Amino acid sequence: MSETDALTVRNLFKVFGERPQEAIELYRSGKNKDEIFSETGMMLGVSDASFTVREGEIFVVMGLSGSGKSTLVRMLNRLITPSSGEILVKDKDIAKMSDKELIEFRRKHVSMVFQSFALLPHLTVLQNAAFGLELSGVDVPTREKRAGEALDQVGLAPYGGAYPNELSGGMQQRVGLARALANDPSILLMDEAFSALDPLIRTEMQDELLALQAEQRRTIVFISHDLDEAMRIGDRIAIMEGGRVVQVGTPDEILNDPADDYVRSFFRGVNVTNVLSAGDIAAKRQVTIYERDDNLRGALKRIAEADRDFAYVIDAKQRFHGVVSAASLEAALHESAPSMQSAFLSGVTPLKADTKVGEIITPVAEAPCGLPVVDDDGRYLGVVSRSLLLQALDRAETAHD
Repeated sequence: MSETDALTVRNLFKVFGERPQEAIELYRSGKNKDEIFSETGMMLGVSDASFTVREGEIFVVMGLSGSGKSTLVRMLNRLITPSSGEILVKDKDIAKMSDKELIEFRRKHVSMVFQSFALLPHLTVLQNAAFGLELSGVDVPTREKRAGEALDQVGLAPYGGAYPNELSGGMQQRVGLARALANDPSILLMDEAFSALDPLIRTEMQDELLALQAEQRRTIVFISHDLDEAMRIGDRIAIMEGGRVVQVGTPDEILNDPADDYVRSFFRGVNVTNVLSAGDIAAKRQVTIYERDDNLRGALKRIAEADRDFAYVIDAKQRFHGVVSAASLEAALHESAPSMQSAFLSGVTPLKADTKVGEIITPVAEAPCGLPVVDDDGRYLGVVSRSLLLQALDRAETAHD
């Protein structure tokens, strides 16, 4: 395992039937799931799945009903016992753990959030959030403290004394999430966790999860059948079909280079403006200059030689400072104390790299020049011009054809 891999799955199989090795050998000989069932009566739930989940990412597993995604996630904490293969966490194979080792592993490393809220109606919200810790034998003061902290993380700290039937569906699912977080797991498994919620609440829960992830960077395996959800929250996505993992990649990678027609059909009609970000389409085709007050004439020369209208000013650490034009530089040179900053154009606000294309249409259209794109540390990544934006939007139209 790599140091950055939280979970590694290798050649994982689950066969529902009495002679699993026979079914696995038939699969390896080239027979598909339906042929094996017809011949043996055994069903391949998961077939030769291999992938890695990196530390701190949301890894979404998606597929149609019956694709094997829920069977897969239940094997990751041995709620379902694999028929063959490896599931490695910190170089320990979950598939080979004894019952005692498995209990200890679950307590320390993994929690699960299900589609059903599974809250106990006679317990308060705080007691429900602490329930897993109670089962693990944690003393009352410690578990209530940790459960309270988890409720605070999901915005339910004031509701600790309430009962589940006093909460909305979205709030009840937050309690389920808090119960999982209270264990402070290194890996969080979420099986269709938001599927039972209405669309508005579901979007709110996705926002909640992304906000938590921005703060804590947990390793999350999220099961979903909803493409919009997968594209919205997933750092990477695994597409499953008939028990197989067909393709793994970022949303943009899968959208632009689908492995086969099955994957391509998933993404047909996807609104690219909700998938691509400013960082995905930014290009370094513009003039960049270093910020020095004595560099105004040099900047003018660079702009003229490159036959450009603007230049993007950065420092030695590649951090963006401003945009200048030939006209603004000329005007600055005529000031009593010429400076690069006085030549900066107004109305140029950098775009964050993770801003979706659909959100930058108006700013790019109204800006006096192409807008610079920066990372979280303010480092210059390139420029989104009107022409680049139109190309991205053209891809969106093509995806709908």
